[in-house]
Amino acid sequence: MSAVRLLTAGAILSAALVSAPAFAGADSGFYIGGGVGQASVGDIDGGEGIGSIDFDGDDTGYKAIVGYNFGIIPLIDLGIEAAYVDFGEPDDGGVKVDASAIAAFGLVGVNLGPVGIFAKAGMFSWDADATDGIDSYSDDGTDPAYGAGVRFQIASFQIRAEYEYFDADPASLDLISASLLYTF
Repeated sequence: MSAVRLLTAGAILSAALVSAPAFAGADSGFYIGGGVGQASVGDIDGGEGIGSIDFDGDDTGYKAIVGYNFGIIPLIDLGIEAAYVDFGEPDDGGVKVDASAIAAFGLVGVNLGPVGIFAKAGMFSWDADATDGIDSYSDDGTDPAYGAGVRFQIASFQIRAEYEYFDADPASLDLISASLLYTF
């Protein structure tokens, strides 16, 4: 009886050890993709000479993504990602803001088979122009960015839904988006 248990335990352990590296690396590698969604710009603090602007505008935004998923731990996704984000041209009460950014993130997620959840944190370098039809203002900077989302993967294709918050010093920017990614 103990020999049967020993053989069964050995078979289960062998199957787990053989399948774990394959499972861990299933989503690993370089990926590229793009997304589209709703970009929002919140209140703007223009500082001296400009003051605060009660702004609440949104527009269609888009992003281009490139990244690498390390896939070294079963059930855990670890990766790095860079993105170009265009926030469109949100308009509120005659004030129009044109903002874009380049972002770099570290990602961590839980891989639950074809479905997973993830969070990311990083930095973004942004450039924004605002106009009220008479005067124009321009600003740029580098600030923290955060995000979270869910993903669904079929073979090398991944569909994501995510929320990203870009903590620009004079304003808040966010993007709710759906993206399609391809892993090489």
